[in-house]
Parts: sequence; C-alpha cells; structure tokens
Amino acid sequence: MSNPGGDAQAVTSLLSDWKSGRKDALDLLVPVVYDELRRLADHYVRGEQQALTLQATAVVHEAWLRLAGQKLPDWESRAHFFGVAARLMRQILVDRARERRAAKRGSGADKVSLDEALHGASGSDRDVAALGDALDALAKFDERKCKVIELRFFGGLSVEETAQALDISVATVGREQRLAEAWLHREMSKL
Repeated sequence: MSNPGGDAQAVTSLLSDWKSGRKDALDLLVPVVYDELRRLADHYVRGEQQALTLQATAVVHEAWLRLAGQKLPDWESRAHFFGVAARLMRQILVDRARERRAAKRGSGADKVSLDEALHGASGSDRDVAALGDALDALAKFDERKCKVIELRFFGGLSVEETAQALDISVATVGREQRLAEAWLHREMSKL
C-alpha cells in the first residue's frame, strides 16, 4: 500500500495531540485517515450479502463515531489506531450479521469455508457471525494470533505492516497467520 492512512508520522502526531486533549487534532485527523478507513470498510462489505443494506461509508461513519466518542484515547501509533478501527469495523459487521440472522432464524444458510468467510466471498450473515465468534474465542486463547488475522484480513495491512504494528518479525506474522487460520478453520468446521 502506498502511503496508507496519510503520512504515518503526521497521523501519529495528530493521535498524540488528540490523546493529550487537543480538540482540533480530531478535526485535522479526519481528512488524513478517512480514505484509508473507507478503503478498509469497502474491503469488508465487498461481496457481502448485507452490502445491499450496509455500505462502506456507513461502516466508516459508525466506526468513526465510536472512535471519536472515546475520552482521551490511548493511541500509541498510526498502526494502533488502524488496528482499533479494524476491530471496530469487524464488530459492526458481526453485530449487523447477528441482527439480520436473528430477524430471519432458520434461513437455511449454507456453510462456507474459512477462506470464503475471511475474504468476504460468501456474504452469509451466519458465516460473518460465526467468524466473529471464532475470532473472539481465538483472542481468549491467543490474542496476538487474533490481532494478526484482524490486521491482515479486516485491516487490509500487508505482512510487513502487520509485523511493524505488532512489533514482531515478518516470519512471525506468517507463522502466526498460518496457525491462526488452521485454528479458525477447525473451530468453524465444528459449527
């Protein structure tokens, strides 16, 4: 990704200013990070069945409201901010999928593979909710593996960006991702 989320140091500086209580930093941050948040949200809803009712812009706006509503957030860096944003967007999509699934119990949705669920190919509300549950379970078991999946698939970060965000090596990201995918695959096949 070329220059994702604006200049990393500018974003980190604005996040630091926001953290220290400078109100105008939030207004200055929006145009710098909006395009990247929009790209992430578009990645999430692309191919989703719910995309007809939930657009990327709505996901970004809801995530932004949640981010902006935090009292003096403890942002460490641009990567930390986008990691939190990715998690919020995942929660928004999972919550929406659960709401839709509850509204149409017994819909007879087909099971799909982990790859389809991770890459948004299926669009099944059931699968999005199941993936959310599996990721929550993984986080309890191994939080770093969960963060790797969130940053790679929900955050759209490259292996290198994920390594930088988590302060681990590129090789470790690859290893953690493979193990997390295998674990998630096993969990989701039980459903």
